[in-house]
Amino acid sequence: MRPIRAACLGTATSLVALLACAPVASAATGSDSGHDKDKDRVITLIGRLAQQTRFPVNPGGAAAQGDRTVFRSVLFDQEGKEVGETDGTCTTTRVDNGGAEECLVTYTLPGGQLAVQGMVFGNLVPGPPPSFDNAITGGTGKYDRARGSVHADTIGTGTRRFTIDLDR
Repeated sequence: MRPIRAACLGTATSLVALLACAPVASAATGSDSGHDKDKDRVITLIGRLAQQTRFPVNPGGAAAQGDRTVFRSVLFDQEGKEVGETDGTCTTTRVDNGGAEECLVTYTLPGGQLAVQGMVFGNLVPGPPPSFDNAITGGTGKYDRARGSVHADTIGTGTRRFTIDLDR
């Protein structure tokens, strides 16, 4: 995430996105069960930033360790159908060497939720928010005991593509 730049999508954000994964139903994965242990599943979604609030340590000043961003993004499948959302927070841990943030994000999808966390590096470098990879640390419902990763790429202002790779 980018502190002080409202037009940019957070991680997971911006896991928001935080964030930015083909259709999310079982048809998108070719699997009837979220607990199918024999197949890896890849879900591709587009996340559009819906809300973002920054809580700077030094209001009006330079970025600082401890700055926080809270965000929510709406998730869409490749056909443009709304399928869920991401909600999360990112905390600045480093302001030198381009900056770094630790992010915690929840992806709410049909049938359950995915918990994702990890670092985003280069968040203070001018330009589009950087790509990142975060770990899937668990889930609920059809994503119970999920593991894997989320890769996010910025594809437009306030928009990310999230590629969720579920290891089963």
